Amino acid sequence: MRKKVLIVEDEIFVALEIEQIVEDAGFAVGAIAADRESALASADDCDIALVDLNLRDGPTGPQIGMELAARHGIRVIYVTANPAQIGEASVAALGVITKPFRAQSITATLQLAASEQPDLTDAEIAGFTLFRPRGSWTGMESRG
Repeated sequence: MRKKVLIVEDEIFVALEIEQIVEDAGFAVGAIAADRESALASADDCDIALVDLNLRDGPTGPQIGMELAARHGIRVIYVTANPAQIGEASVAALGVITKPFRAQSITATLQLAASEQPDLTDAEIAGFTLFRPRGSWTGMESRG
C-alpha cells in the first residue's frame, strides 16, 4: 500500500504544487490542511506530513508537527522559507525543506521518510536540512 502524505499548507497554489509532486513520486495524498484543527483531524490515516510553519491560524506549524509525531506517529518534514522559526519543534521532525523548494528535494525527502530503516548517513538532499541523527529512528512507530 502507498504511504499517505498529509500536506499542511495554507497557500492553495503551493499546496496544489506539493500535491502534484507527492502524487508524481508515487505517494498518496491523505489530505490538504490549512490550519491546526484540520491538520489534526486529517492525521489518522497518514504516514508522513509536510508542514509549513505560518498557516491560516498563525505560526502553528511547529506545534502541529510536534503533535502529529507524538500522537499519530507521523514522520514530519517542515517546508518553510523560515527554518529559524522551527525552534524546539525540530526534535519531532526528520528535517526541513527550505522554500522555494525543488520537486526533486520533496521527492527525495519523501522517499527517505518512507523508508523503514532510513540511512541518514547519506541524506544529502539539495534544499533539505536533516534534524534526526543516524540511528534515531529506532523504535519509532512504523505505519505501513
